[in-house]
Amino acid sequence: MMLSKQKQQTAFDALSGAFGYRSPMAAPRVVKVVVSAGVSAAKDKNRGEVVSDRLAKITGQKPSSRPARISIASFKTRVGDIVGYQVTLRGARMFDFLDKLIHIALPRTRDFRGITLSAIDEMGNLTIGIREHTIFPETPDEDLKDVFGFAVTIVTTAKSKKEAEAFFRHLGFPLKTQESKK
Repeated sequence: MMLSKQKQQTAFDALSGAFGYRSPMAAPRVVKVVVSAGVSAAKDKNRGEVVSDRLAKITGQKPSSRPARISIASFKTRVGDIVGYQVTLRGARMFDFLDKLIHIALPRTRDFRGITLSAIDEMGNLTIGIREHTIFPETPDEDLKDVFGFAVTIVTTAKSKKEAEAFFRHLGFPLKTQESKK
């Protein structure tokens, strides 16, 4: 099994024929992975600690808190209340997280049929919404009352959506073959 870092290094050889890269530096590569989870400030103060602790276990890095920028009375939030947590992964931790996401977590997702192509934006970034954090092996299954979801954004240097799709397929992401029209 080839790891994400090794696959990224072979991206030039694999994609240069289709996109005409002249240099290995022109081939797309992963810049960073951003993992973010929101917590409702009004519900439970303990929930923020649970989310922060679980994100730290999943990513291997302590998350930074994100305070509210404006007060919203209907949501019972005030300026400075913690409304979410975010982790930015680079380097070795980023590649370890990508390997864990591709090979362990996504196959454990219930009713998973692949990532839709609409998850790739026009700038070449992939955003995946994960409904249950329990798909990662670091989380204990006995605490099922505190299940939360989070978003994973993979930022690349791809120039277009088509180039990003080919790059993510080369990395081993389970993308759907085509969008189904409803």
